[in-house]
Amino acid sequence: MSVSVYPSRRSFLLLSATALALAGCSTTAVLVPTPGAEDDTEAALPTVNKLRQSRGLSTLTLDPSARKAAAAQAVRMAKAQEMKHLIGFGDDFGARMKRNDVTLPAAENIASGQTSVDAAVDAWINSPKHLENMLGGYKGLGVAMSKASDGRTYWAMVLSG
Repeated sequence: MSVSVYPSRRSFLLLSATALALAGCSTTAVLVPTPGAEDDTEAALPTVNKLRQSRGLSTLTLDPSARKAAAAQAVRMAKAQEMKHLIGFGDDFGARMKRNDVTLPAAENIASGQTSVDAAVDAWINSPKHLENMLGGYKGLGVAMSKASDGRTYWAMVLSG
């Protein structure tokens, strides 16, 4: 009886598919939050609350989970040097919020290039979709900034339910 040392075609295809799938996970480092964010929630909160009050809406509170999620997103964007809500294969907003224990519903505003938290908040106020998020039925807030290796700033605001 002879035993073949060569894998079957099926085994070869299965191993190849697994290798390709694992190779596609090279963006994992971008998806994992790392230290390097500046929490600007306390600086942004008065401006956001003044805006909300001027529209007859309730004020927001500092939300530790939203702060954590905003910091994670700012760092992810800075590491990727891309202003995007979704970074990397399989990224999912809902899963990110859940992973950071953010109370749903939630929304996220992002920005890049502003040199201060006031400039980032002003950019969001002057953008209809971002403004709509800030005036939504949310209760909590988190705002953070991270700098990329080239010095560009990346901002994230998370609003939580």
